[in-house]
Parts: sequence; C-alpha cells; structure tokens
Amino acid sequence: MNSNTQTQPAPGLTDWMQEHLKLYLDSGGREGHIWRGVPTLLLTTMGRKSGKPMTLPLIYGECDDGFVVVASKGGAPGHPAWYLNLRDQPEVEVQVGTDKFTAHARTAGAGEKPELWRRMVTIWPDYDKYQQSTSRDIPVVILERQ
Repeated sequence: MNSNTQTQPAPGLTDWMQEHLKLYLDSGGREGHIWRGVPTLLLTTMGRKSGKPMTLPLIYGECDDGFVVVASKGGAPGHPAWYLNLRDQPEVEVQVGTDKFTAHARTAGAGEKPELWRRMVTIWPDYDKYQQSTSRDIPVVILERQ
C-alpha cells in the first residue's frame, strides 16, 4: 500500500467514528489523536472484496514492536471487516497523530496476547466486557512499522 493512496472511510462506521475520522484527516492528525481521553490512530487496510483502501480510527496502545489495536467490534460475534482485510493483506497504512507510515500487521500470538490484552484493558476497560459478551476470541493486532 502506498502512503499517497486515496482512502475512503471504512463502510459501516458509526456517526461518531465518521466525525472522528473527518476531524483527524482534515487536521492532518493535529486534532483527533486523543478521543475521550484515549489515544487513537488511523488504520488503512485494503478491502479484501472491494480492493479499495479503507480507513477507520482505532484506540491503540504501544509495545516494543510498534502499536497495538484490538479487533473487538464491541463484542459482536464476528470479526470486524478491517481485521479480515489485514489478515488477508497485512501491509497497512497507519497514522498516529501527524506521523504517517507503512506497517506490517500481525495477530499477537498466544505468548504475547495476555500482556498486550492487559495493557489495552488499562486504556479501554470495556474490552473485557466485549470479550465476555462473545464466544469469539477477540484478536489483538500488532502494527510493526516498516
């Protein structure tokens, strides 16, 4: 994926997510990085069906290898489309504040996930509620800067 690629909002974004994305993009990341007191990044994946780049804001944490996001979808029974997209095409674009870069996305392994999950729950405690509301194992994704 090329960092100059024209992107569009991921389909199905809620109104608040669309507003947040617009603020983040329109300000070049000077606004929108912090949302409700938590850090957010913009993730752009290549649509596995459309073949078009799709962007959405996500809460993130940090780890030695880069940034961490959670594919919670609010505890819904199925994985979010963005997770399915990056699982099929792991090269993604990321924007953290004003910093834009290419990253390789990978699902945290069994040995990594417990610590990363705890770290993300300290940032957004509802992740535990989301996991309790679904039988699916919610993936934790590491975004490694390229």
